[in-house]
Amino acid sequence: MSKTVRLNDEIVFGGERPFVLIAGPCMLESKEVVMETAARLKEITSHLGIPFIFKGSFDKANRSSIFSERGPGLQAGLNMLANVKDAFRIPVLSDIHEPSQAALASQVLDIIQIPAFLCRQTDLLTAAAKTGKVINVKKGQFLSPTDMNNVVTKLKEAGNDRILLTERGSTFGYNNLVVDMRSLPMMREMAPVVFDATHSVQIPGGNGTSTGGKREFVPYLSRAAAAVGVDAIFMEVHPNPEKALSDGPNMVKLSDVEQILKPIVAMDCLLKASSYAGGNEHAEYENEPAGLY
Repeated sequence: MSKTVRLNDEIVFGGERPFVLIAGPCMLESKEVVMETAARLKEITSHLGIPFIFKGSFDKANRSSIFSERGPGLQAGLNMLANVKDAFRIPVLSDIHEPSQAALASQVLDIIQIPAFLCRQTDLLTAAAKTGKVINVKKGQFLSPTDMNNVVTKLKEAGNDRILLTERGSTFGYNNLVVDMRSLPMMREMAPVVFDATHSVQIPGGNGTSTGGKREFVPYLSRAAAAVGVDAIFMEVHPNPEKALSDGPNMVKLSDVEQILKPIVAMDCLLKASSYAGGNEHAEYENEPAGLY
């Protein structure tokens, strides 16, 4: 049984609990896009009985080109996330890039995320840990799963053991990523594990001044991760990915989300049957996972 991290009374990661969905646009764009995405995701997850956390980045500090859009910034972005939180009564997640952002971000965010490229930055990890919030650290594309032991130790030494680890693919030559499914149970020995289904299909820098991606592989990798065993699925979603300001090629279209999630629920149910039988999570599919295929 994996370790557990409690976010609130309704959402617990790990311990063979049904998976949590972390989803939203890559970058916070207009109020209309953010609210439309949050509203529809809340509707879908409520229907399927999936615990849901809304995700959106207030700053994309690692864009390929200096001319790329970066987002609304810290304060404006936190205001947008606070509006989502209040309107839909759901937790929110975003990433920070500098230690100085941690304290202010913690006033709004329920989960603070550390980007993959920054996962070894000790000062950033320490500042995030000291907020007392749940910390989700994305495994660097350049690290092995066991290297994340050092990341976990840094957070714990800073006084925080409310840790999630995210698999988002490993560098496989130039402009390509591959997911080694062995990393999921390996990291799950350290903390509850999140599978990032959309960043795992990125083609970093593949479009020259922007990142490419193969969103058609998101359903396959998501189902594979659920079959191995994960505590959450991370999925970036947009009403019209072709017009998204960041990560459009690998983001899932909002209208496709429900059909992608259904077999993931079924797979998760098969793997964690006793947990599903003991509660109301995903009740629509209890004892009937085969009906989703």
